[in-house]
Amino acid sequence: MGALDEGHFDLELENGVKLSSLELGFEQEPDALAIEDAVEVLLQGLGEDINREGIKKTPHRVAKALREGTKGYTQNVKDIVEGALFPEAGVDHGIGHAGGAGGLVIVRDLDLFSYCQSCLLPFQVKFHVGYVPAGQRVLGLSKFSRVAEVFSKRLQNPQRLADELCSALQHGIKPAGVAVILQCSHLHFPNLESAFLDPNHQGWVKALVSSGAGVFENENADIWSDLLSLLRFRGINVDKTHIKDYAERCWCPSMSSSSSKHSSKIESANQGMVAAVVSILRSLGEDPLREELLGTPRRFVKWLMNFENSIIDMKLNGFAFGRMDLLKPNGEVSRSNEHIHSELNLSFWSQCEHHLLPFHGVVHIGYFCAEGLNPIGKSLLQSIVHFYGFKLQVQERLNRQIAETVSSLLGGDVIVVVEASHTCMIARGIEKFGSSTATIAVLGRFSTDHSARAMFLQNIPKTTFDG
Repeated sequence: MGALDEGHFDLELENGVKLSSLELGFEQEPDALAIEDAVEVLLQGLGEDINREGIKKTPHRVAKALREGTKGYTQNVKDIVEGALFPEAGVDHGIGHAGGAGGLVIVRDLDLFSYCQSCLLPFQVKFHVGYVPAGQRVLGLSKFSRVAEVFSKRLQNPQRLADELCSALQHGIKPAGVAVILQCSHLHFPNLESAFLDPNHQGWVKALVSSGAGVFENENADIWSDLLSLLRFRGINVDKTHIKDYAERCWCPSMSSSSSKHSSKIESANQGMVAAVVSILRSLGEDPLREELLGTPRRFVKWLMNFENSIIDMKLNGFAFGRMDLLKPNGEVSRSNEHIHSELNLSFWSQCEHHLLPFHGVVHIGYFCAEGLNPIGKSLLQSIVHFYGFKLQVQERLNRQIAETVSSLLGGDVIVVVEASHTCMIARGIEKFGSSTATIAVLGRFSTDHSARAMFLQNIPKTTFDG
């Protein structure tokens, strides 16, 4: 549970904030222009027309989002902590500990996000911090979140983030001790093949890590029990056993054994795309030769190629057409005996074409099914969802494409609802944790029959997307 060495942060604590993009004007920054050029290479590698409406400005949007999401490289702790340490008297040591001399202070449930240094996908963080003031001074509570952002808005993994936060707070505040606990959730994005083969794919990988300094450096110290008890008091279920277990697990899905089975695909990755990602890392202020980043460009390109436009279109053309008469019975079927059939919670995974950030969720499909006629197979509907999901998308278009394709198979009367969580809602300036988006497409009778729409919508179960 030890934090990083003090020397690691000497320069960050001594120097002032570097010149930021806000001062220069984002569009004029050479690094921003280099990222835009690199994103154009990635889009072309996916078979996209970079002049197409919808992605014409994607390089600029991606560069802006990445610079915002990694602005911690241009910030330091000293600028935040200075002026935010306030005098606060303690109590006589013969009586006990409280206030600015020995009283435990805990700040819980701070939401953060960071970019995974292994695959460049964002991951979510629930940050809890406890410290024991010393020298009769305390830190303004809002500054814990500000300090956390300095280190979360860099390329990270959970343990490294926890250690850096702990060390920075210990050296910046100079308390008797600091403890940091992070609950991290990494989106486990399947590739197209595994999405078909594993219908029960687990969408999140979780990690629980901690770091301690000063009186918290000994993981068996009584002060840890006090901290964990106060976390459990608010329903935050962590203990030292869980922390040790999680610390030993593989964190990033791209580093897992199942992912490494496809190493030949990594080796054959488009070298121009790999070089483009290296350029992005350098433009963000990182060292692409840092040991933890050596394989990152190839892993990111491998993941991005899931959304190669030509492959998805080719497979869909060979899959859907020719099945237009799949549900037509032998002879006429009376519509008076029809009922609404629903297929709910069909999972999907996609990539926002505006920011090249993932979004995922579920699709609900409803249609009229005549009595005596077998409903269309769930696997066919799930396949249609996956075919349209694994490409650069926007949710509204995804919803329409699924509805139109299912309608062509079923005769026109279709309702499709898409519910999704968008990474771009947390991994950019807006940072709206827990938000979700729902869209609806109604074709045929569902567009005019309010009671039919209401009947279908009432059957949709509550869905959660958070890690």
